[in-house]
Amino acid sequence: MLVAIDIGNTDFTIGIFKGTKLCDTFRMRTKINRTSDEYGVFLLNILQYKGYDVKEVEDVIIASVVPAVMHSFNSAIIKYFGVKPIHVGPGIRTGIRIGTTNPKETGADRIVDAVAGYEIYGGPVIVVDFGTATTYDLVTGDGTFIGGVTSPGIRTSANALWQQTAKLPEIEIRKPQSILAKDTVTSMQAGLFFGYVGQTEYIIRKMKEESGLGKISVVATGGLGKMIALETSYIDYYDANLTLKGLQLIYEKQK
Repeated sequence: MLVAIDIGNTDFTIGIFKGTKLCDTFRMRTKINRTSDEYGVFLLNILQYKGYDVKEVEDVIIASVVPAVMHSFNSAIIKYFGVKPIHVGPGIRTGIRIGTTNPKETGADRIVDAVAGYEIYGGPVIVVDFGTATTYDLVTGDGTFIGGVTSPGIRTSANALWQQTAKLPEIEIRKPQSILAKDTVTSMQAGLFFGYVGQTEYIIRKMKEESGLGKISVVATGGLGKMIALETSYIDYYDANLTLKGLQLIYEKQK
C-alpha cells in the first residue's frame, strides 16, 4: 500500500493507493506548528478509521511546497510508519525534462501535476491547478516542461477583497445567476467568478499562441477548478485527483 501526500499552503491532500488504484483520499489543514506526534497520530487514526491496516503501508511519497512542516512530518512518517518517505525534488526520476531557466525553482507540486497531465492525457498539455495560487504549466509533446504562469488563487483573491475593504463582507465563492448583479454579495461573486473565467481563458489562449505547438490539451485540477472548468470550453478535462495520480506515477518510476 502506498500513501501519497501533497503538502500545499492550505491543505495536506493524502491518497491511499493499492497498486495503481486510488482507493481513498482525505485532507487536513496545513499548520506549521504541529509536532511529529500530532501528525503521526492523525494519520494513524484516519487510516484506521477508514479500515486500513497500517502495517500494509510499504512506502510514502511526498510533494511539498511548505518547507517549514517537513522536519516534523518526516519524523512522523519514520516514527509511526517505519518507512523513510520519498520526496519529489532534484534527482528524482519523473519521466519529464524541466526546460526552465532554473529547474530547482520549479515547485514539486507543479512537477507532479506536469507528470500526471503528460502521462494520463498526453502531450502537449497545459495543466491548470486551482490552488492557493493558480498555476498554468505547459509540457511539450516530447515531455519537456517549458514554462508556466502563476497567479493568485481565486480564494486568495477573495480573501484580499474582503480583508482589505471595510464594507465588503466575506462571501461564498460561486457562480451568480447573472453577471448583472443587483446587490453587493452577488456583485462580488460575479467579479470573482467571471473575472477568473476570463483570466483562465486569456492565459490559456496566450500560452497556446506563444508556444506555437498546435493542438494542446488542457487539464484542470484543484478545489475550485471544477466550478471554472464547467464554465469554459478552454478546459478539456477536470481531474480532482491529478496530483495524487502524479505522485503514484513518479513512485512507480523509482522502482
